[in-house]
Amino acid sequence: MADQKSWSQETFSYGQDHSLQTVSVTTLPHAPHTGYWVVLIHGGAWRDPTQNASNFQEPAESILRTHPDYVSQTLSHIAGFASINYRLSSHPNYPQSLEDTELTEFRDARHPDHFHDVQAALALLQSKYEFGERYILIGHSCGATLSFQTVMGSLQASKDTPLPTAIVGTEGIYDLRLFRDAFKNVPVVQEFVQQAFGSNEALWDAVSPAKQEGPAGVEGGWKAGRLAVLAQSPDDVLVDGGQIEAMKQTLKRWEQSHTQETPRRVLVLPLTGEHDDPWLKGEGLAKAIAVTVKELQAMGLVSSS
Repeated sequence: MADQKSWSQETFSYGQDHSLQTVSVTTLPHAPHTGYWVVLIHGGAWRDPTQNASNFQEPAESILRTHPDYVSQTLSHIAGFASINYRLSSHPNYPQSLEDTELTEFRDARHPDHFHDVQAALALLQSKYEFGERYILIGHSCGATLSFQTVMGSLQASKDTPLPTAIVGTEGIYDLRLFRDAFKNVPVVQEFVQQAFGSNEALWDAVSPAKQEGPAGVEGGWKAGRLAVLAQSPDDVLVDGGQIEAMKQTLKRWEQSHTQETPRRVLVLPLTGEHDDPWLKGEGLAKAIAVTVKELQAMGLVSSS
């Protein structure tokens, strides 16, 4: 691997409405032409301003850069990293007032704002780097929601942006109503879901990746997909195991709808630690990326050279 000091890091704006409409990009020197891009979407309940593209990406990227096994076996198949910021909903612990806050800094996003920002960021990346379907989309918590929403048939406004070959969800939220019901005694869950999506629970169902079936869902929308990875820690007390079980059923239908020429796989990856440990400490996120690259290689979708 080339000297890491020569890695190129840039931040691009994909929108003019808000300061959070940016994507941070790291390109690797001498990366293989056929290498995969790793595109990251942070979590934070659609509203936490302390979570962003940079602090989500940095711990895992640092581990991938320095761990000998990852350097030789994973980075050699990666062309670049991109981490997406997106507009956030309001947060009661970080209040703002329009009287003293610029509109470009004011956090009041509601669906489909977060999702449209992810779509716009992906379109910008494609226009600059033209990697097509050759990317892994990986999201944590609500970032996992956003990742799988990008391939739902009912939410694809444009067919021009290629969809990823692989999606990874870590500690993901996949069924909003099921998530709220599992935490009925925790009012903050109802609060932040409603802030992001409004009070119409029919809409919650319509945008939940694990809820929609057929053409409207992942099964009908993710034709190019080959690999889905669901990563979850049993120590996570903020997102219960019901989420991964619901998404496994949805992805089972997607997996079975493949053609003989394009087989699909669903992989469940056990993690350890609390809800945010995979990205805060970096080991879990780095492991998920490495396992995904290895699995794509086993499927013949990554060059073994």
